[in-house]
Amino acid sequence: MTHRARSRPTLIAAAFFAASVAAIAGLPSVASAADDDLWPGLREEVFGAREIAENDGTVTLYAPERAEDAALVPLSIRIPGNVALNAVALTLLIDRNPAPVAATFTFGDAFRTGADIGERQLATRIRLDSFSKVRAILETADGKLHMSSKFVSGAGGCSATPSKDIEAALAGLGKIDIKSKIEPARGQSFREAQVMIRHPNFTGLQLDPDSRGYVPARFVDDLEVTSAGRLLFRMQGGISISENPNIRVSYSGAPHEVIEVKAKDTEGIHFTHRSDAGS
Repeated sequence: MTHRARSRPTLIAAAFFAASVAAIAGLPSVASAADDDLWPGLREEVFGAREIAENDGTVTLYAPERAEDAALVPLSIRIPGNVALNAVALTLLIDRNPAPVAATFTFGDAFRTGADIGERQLATRIRLDSFSKVRAILETADGKLHMSSKFVSGAGGCSATPSKDIEAALAGLGKIDIKSKIEPARGQSFREAQVMIRHPNFTGLQLDPDSRGYVPARFVDDLEVTSAGRLLFRMQGGISISENPNIRVSYSGAPHEVIEVKAKDTEGIHFTHRSDAGS
């Protein structure tokens, strides 16, 4: 994939990576501080002194109050149509996870432009290490930040045993499924794309039941999705995204547009897949 200038989302991802390495190496990070309220320190580390407007209707995060499975916590982020036209990036944070920045999403023209389809939705699944505030921070084209947060009860998601043993988990590594549909009630231009990547997203905090040692961290750290050649979104992710990453996004697009996915994991392995024109 081509190299890009270091944008703010890239810098945020760099802050995440430093925290992730610290967590895996057993070093202190923002999320391991003794202070019960971790948000002020985390906010300063990731966003500096920038103002963040909270619950102003610009972005809304939906999450369960109690996680049925802390390793697979569903999240849905809603962005009003008029706001989506100016959406630049979205950062997902989990205050008490070892690596608090779960992912950053950079939005492209395919997400921002097109027919007026109203509200956009972005959905994915995360790991939750302990009871924590989960936050979605949206950056708009005017440089402003807007936040919606939800407290979620759950624990153990980052160290939970993978659903398959290491050999089985790596056997189908990188297989990508793409689903796309038109929602009839919203018109022919309202599309929802779903990208599913088979990858264990090892956190570095999970024990191998056989060796009793820690499974080395390995996760999808870069994902780019385009529709008809236009960027839909780019995700820079980490250990807090669940195994077998699953991301759904709604946008304005013509029927049968070809969706292309390019992904890379921390071992430098690249995965690609294109949908059929008729899908």
